[in-house]
Amino acid sequence: MSLETVKIEMKDRFIEIYQENQELLKLDSPEYINVLREKAFEQFKNLGIPDKKNEQYKYTDLNTEFENTYKTYISPKNIKFQINDIFRCDVPELNTKVILLLNGWYYDRENLIHELPGGAIIGSFQKAAELYPDLVKEHFTKYAVSDTDGMVALNTAFVKDGLFLYVPKGIVIEKPIQIINILMDEEEGFTQHRNLYILEENSQASVVVCDHTLSTPNFLTNSVSEFYIGENASLDYSRMQNEHNGSKQVSHLFFSQQRNSRVNANTVTLHGGLIRNNVNVLLNGEGCENSTYGLYLTDKGQHIDNYVFMDHAYPNCTSNQLFKGVLDDFATGAFNGKVLVRKDAQKTLAFQANNNILLTDDTDINTKPQLEIYADDVKCSHGATVGQLDEDAMFYLRARGIPQKEAKLLLMYAFANDVIKAIQVPALQERIQDLVDKRLRGELSRCNSCQMHCC
Repeated sequence: MSLETVKIEMKDRFIEIYQENQELLKLDSPEYINVLREKAFEQFKNLGIPDKKNEQYKYTDLNTEFENTYKTYISPKNIKFQINDIFRCDVPELNTKVILLLNGWYYDRENLIHELPGGAIIGSFQKAAELYPDLVKEHFTKYAVSDTDGMVALNTAFVKDGLFLYVPKGIVIEKPIQIINILMDEEEGFTQHRNLYILEENSQASVVVCDHTLSTPNFLTNSVSEFYIGENASLDYSRMQNEHNGSKQVSHLFFSQQRNSRVNANTVTLHGGLIRNNVNVLLNGEGCENSTYGLYLTDKGQHIDNYVFMDHAYPNCTSNQLFKGVLDDFATGAFNGKVLVRKDAQKTLAFQANNNILLTDDTDINTKPQLEIYADDVKCSHGATVGQLDEDAMFYLRARGIPQKEAKLLLMYAFANDVIKAIQVPALQERIQDLVDKRLRGELSRCNSCQMHCC
């Protein structure tokens, strides 16, 4: 069967699922959401699931991952459990406000909206769309581009629930918010949650997202998160991907930053069979600062693909991209990063780097850093490296009596530390350091007490 045939069949299958469940999808959704749903469905019918002919997905074939007959979660499944019995965060010092999504649905169905000090709101996206229509309507689908990416269009067409966060003007949320995405079922499932983060001017928040699978079936996730960062607002966003190798994930982050706003985004990928991370950043006002970091540690045939598009639309903005990977045991990876500096975006500072270590000959990485500059008063750089551990550094450590295995671990940890130290929550940084150390040693690496071996 040709790839084109598979692509058509997969597209037709989702068209059929949508048409069969159209009434259920529209149920409990306000009219303005359903209007956008219909528009996205038409876009998906034209776009389909991207394949390798799409330059942005050149190194990842999504069509083969969609061949399984995953169950699509049109409505929440009644899975009852005590979260503390199966999942325990090992970072008690983190002191977070914990929010749980189960298979893409806000888990606490009895308390769908929570008010935080200062008027901040966190809760179910579905409920927020009902209670705060003006607020959601102002931002929903305004930053996520669905007319060129079939996966974003598919998510919008099937949108039901996810996470909603609203921080009013001048409010600082002192305690980090921890969002735990759990996949758990007795059968294979496909989840498409939608998240909307709104930080108004002079506000501040810290968000920690943890992705986990707590049962053995295969899962497929296609998530979309939209972020509005108002003037002089600040967001620290950390994400840890730690799912088992039967899980496949496509995630889309869309950041729209206004004048003098600051975003620090860090993604640490420890486990997952196939992971595709799309990060799109629009610096939509003067004085914006954005730091986007990624660390991926892969082995046993895992595939990790990071795509980053940084759009400098205004002058005097700064962006930093640093992605580092360690690949072992026939793992594959890709990095595709693009920095666009528009004609009027003078005084831009933009830096992009992708560094990779291949531990065995059967690993492979494709890297493509890009600059597209239309302004003439800028400082920009980009680069990529692919290689093995430094033999001179290894000799230096061995000469001082350090065993070869420990010397290798020290060099890998030092390589990864540039990304780890960018995590701004101290307790989380310490825990990630421990997890990365265990992961590099080949030990079980997870931050919960479940019985799943995520490797």
